[in-house]
Amino acid sequence: MPRFMMICRDKPGHLALRQQTRDAHLAYIAETGVVEQAGPLLDDDEQMCGSLLILDVPDIEAARAWGGNDPYFQAGLFESVSVERWKKVIG
Repeated sequence: MPRFMMICRDKPGHLALRQQTRDAHLAYIAETGVVEQAGPLLDDDEQMCGSLLILDVPDIEAARAWGGNDPYFQAGLFESVSVERWKKVIG
């Protein structure tokens, strides 16, 4: 299956919301089984301020649907979400 990169940027000042919904977000990742790699983006103070995810799904519509069901997205955490096709070359 193709891979898609999802970059999500948090709304400023929403770290508490991220922390409150993190367990649900991690459970969603585990339940769906399509995330190959993931981790938070960090600001200059080493605080979480967004997410980078690599999804292994059939098409971009599936990637967007996955993102729309993410508890972070459902809670209104993100200021922006970008989804692009990604090719693994190293790693």
